[in-house]
Amino acid sequence: MSRQLELGSGTPTTVNTERGPIAALQAGPADGTPVLLVPGFTGSKEDFGPLLDPLAAAGLRPVAIDLPGQFESAGPDDPGAYSTDELGAWVRGAAAALGGRVHLVGHSFGGLVGRAAVLADPAAFASFVLMDSGPAALAGPRAERIALLGPHLPTLGVAGVYQASEAAAAAEPGYVPPPPDLAAFLEKRFLAGSAAMLQGMGDALLAEPDRVAELAGAGVPLLVIYGAADDAWPPSVQDEMAERLGAPVVVVPDAAHSPAVENPPATAAALLEFWQR
Repeated sequence: MSRQLELGSGTPTTVNTERGPIAALQAGPADGTPVLLVPGFTGSKEDFGPLLDPLAAAGLRPVAIDLPGQFESAGPDDPGAYSTDELGAWVRGAAAALGGRVHLVGHSFGGLVGRAAVLADPAAFASFVLMDSGPAALAGPRAERIALLGPHLPTLGVAGVYQASEAAAAAEPGYVPPPPDLAAFLEKRFLAGSAAMLQGMGDALLAEPDRVAELAGAGVPLLVIYGAADDAWPPSVQDEMAERLGAPVVVVPDAAHSPAVENPPATAAALLEFWQR
């Protein structure tokens, strides 16, 4: 089985927020300190699967979610409902449902969403980890692909955009296709997402302003962590963000944009050290 599909003791659950239910995976003791794990654009709770057991073994209660419109979480039909502020309100609701004062981890676009949640209510979070995320809107090849495919969503539909996206990825130098079981899951996950979510999150990802100064003043302990070969926000951009935040930086070796699945032992160790400190 591909590493991304290894969920360990993670069990499906539902986090009931005041806005509605959110699909989740959870592990660890019921009385453990909650860790809320928020995925990125086109991602899902499974992106954190390999971290669930290491965090649970440390006595924590990790809860990884699908944001509204992603995979197994239903979401609004209005693309405007997927701004970082709107999604941040869902994250705040999930934190409240877990008992508040959670450790928050946001991966990629999930880091921008998590930032909005923290800025709206810093007291709800014991700490905030930006994982392979950035200070503002995404740029570079990944952003170009989103900008190129987004306008075709109404005509191609979700399935058509998936096919076009896969074709574009396969044409890139050094492309390595995923194993069959992972490829099947990634297709299933993408096709389960709503068109409004893809449009709204894509728009938000390309338009996010720089709010680093606001986050630096929020008074929440921060960590910046990324894979050494991250190809979304360049490592230099994340290093500069961390400096502006006054936050420590951890570079995960043998990892790119998804260290939670590419090098889970090093990622889990860095998170645990940060929280214990």
